[in-house]
Amino acid sequence: MASRALSLALRLLTLVFLVVAMAVLAANTETLQINMKTELKIRFRDVYAYRYMLGTIVVGAAYTLIQIVRTLHRICKMNQLINRDDGSLFDFFTDKIASYLLATGSAAGFGVTKDMKSLLGGLGLPFNKFFDKGYAAASLLLLAFVCTALLSILSSFALPKKV
Repeated sequence: MASRALSLALRLLTLVFLVVAMAVLAANTETLQINMKTELKIRFRDVYAYRYMLGTIVVGAAYTLIQIVRTLHRICKMNQLINRDDGSLFDFFTDKIASYLLATGSAAGFGVTKDMKSLLGGLGLPFNKFFDKGYAAASLLLLAFVCTALLSILSSFALPKKV
C-alpha cells in the first residue's frame, strides 16, 4: 500500500510539473520594437525544439493521467481476494519509455535555449525573458523526468514478485 501511495504522489507531482511547464511554454512570446514601424515577435512555436518539448509534455501528461487512474483503481481494489496480475510489467516498460521521452524533451529545451540565447545575444537582440521562460519550462520538464524515473525504479521493485 505504501508503494502505491508513493506512486500516486509521484504521479500527481509529475502531472503538476507537466501542466505548469505547458502553461509556461505555451505563453512564451516576446516582442522587440526595432523602430517605429518594425517589430520582431518570437513565439515558442517558431522554435522546433520547443514544439518537440510541448509534444513531450502533452504525451507525458496524457500518460500520467492514465497512470493516475490506474493507480487509484488499484488502491480501491486492494481488498480483492484474487490477486490478479496488476500490470507491473506494463508499468515497468511504460515508465521507462515515458521517462526517456521527458528527458529528451527537457534536453532539447535546454540545448536550443542555450544556443539561441548566445546567438541572439551576440547579435544584440534582448530576448532574455523569452529564454528565461524556455529555461523554466525545460527545468519543470526535467523535474517531471526525475519523478518519472523514480516511478520507473519503484515499478522495477514490483517485478521480482511477479516473475
